Amino acid sequence: MDDFMLAQSPTADRPLLGVTALVVEDSLFACEALRLLCHRSGARLRRADSIAHARRHLGIYRPCVILVDVGLPDGSGLELIAMLAAASPRIQVILGISGDANAETAVMTAGADGFIAKPIANLAAFQESILRHLPANRQPPGPRIVSDEMVNPDLVAYRDDLHHISQILNRPQGHTRIGYVTQLLDGIARSAHDDALGKAAKTLASLHLTGSDTTPCMTALSDLVEKRIAAGGPL
Repeated sequence: MDDFMLAQSPTADRPLLGVTALVVEDSLFACEALRLLCHRSGARLRRADSIAHARRHLGIYRPCVILVDVGLPDGSGLELIAMLAAASPRIQVILGISGDANAETAVMTAGADGFIAKPIANLAAFQESILRHLPANRQPPGPRIVSDEMVNPDLVAYRDDLHHISQILNRPQGHTRIGYVTQLLDGIARSAHDDALGKAAKTLASLHLTGSDTTPCMTALSDLVEKRIAAGGPL
């Protein structure tokens, strides 16, 4: 943990001042929302886009808070949560995040302190999800005004996510992890409030689970993604 961050104390308007957070999340759009929330709250944020990268970060420093996405490119975030929950010394606050609200039970069973459903955009809800698990000496002094502010991530990050998805969808047949890509797309669609894209991702996931031919759906989904890249955002 950074000595500079430890020397800072929380205030009423920046209740997470002095907190270092690590987010393990492969979506740049979701990370941009968390960056804005941390900035408004006084926390310092670092990012890892996979379990492997998270392990490298944790080998160098120990954050106060870690937020772990359930669906990651190199495995399940639940495994990372379980490892962190069993570690000693333990990170003060371990939170699981997912676009699937049904993932909460699995996240808590793995040993997390809490769960946040995507999209994560409300400042007060974000702050409370962390503050409730911090010790008394990390709490802001006295009463504070609770802001109902919502953050709006830059759509450049949304387009970057879509470019990444496009590359995955255009890989040779048999090289695309459909389960992973549909989970990632669903989370991105929720964060961007892109209902059509989310529906297409769910349709592909359903076909994949039943063993049906996914080729036409993959093609249609790829077309949707390309249209949004060309438009610069959700349609």
